[in-house]
Amino acid sequence: MNPSPVVIRRITGVDVPTIARHRAQMFSDMGSLPADLYQPLMQEAATYLEGAVARGEYVGWFACPVGSPGEVVAGAGVQLRRTLPHSIEANGRRRLVKGRQGIVLNVFTEKPWRRRGVAELLMKTVLEWARAERLDTLVLHAAPEGRHLYEKLGFRQTNEMRYTGDLTSPPAPLPPGEGSVP
Repeated sequence: MNPSPVVIRRITGVDVPTIARHRAQMFSDMGSLPADLYQPLMQEAATYLEGAVARGEYVGWFACPVGSPGEVVAGAGVQLRRTLPHSIEANGRRRLVKGRQGIVLNVFTEKPWRRRGVAELLMKTVLEWARAERLDTLVLHAAPEGRHLYEKLGFRQTNEMRYTGDLTSPPAPLPPGEGSVP
């Protein structure tokens, strides 16, 4: 597929409101964000992103149509984080990595621009940047609609699991005799 004629540009701090809207719209489109949480998510994301972009903890890219640099039709970002050193298998060999990890976030394309190769172009930009930065690992959480693209680009499912209980409530007391080490 030939991508639509777009220009990819790096985001700056002034782009935070658009990134926050993309994030909220992405979750809304997936059916995992109730309408009453749309605005609060945008506000919380913008608050976080303002500092993260300034610190270089979040980097991102926008796709804009050729000739319309102010019109953002898609975006993708990477949050940098540290993990403990561990071993990974890459290209058929096991090696030790020190823990520089990027998590791909906010891959979003406006509806009229979907299925035109824009997200793939953005993801290739992310991969090129990650190689240049020599990240140890690059991970993402794929929506069903994006899984094919990510697999095509070399992403594979791993053993990650997510706790789905409520971590915001006080813990239930342990039954007598549990929780102590003899």
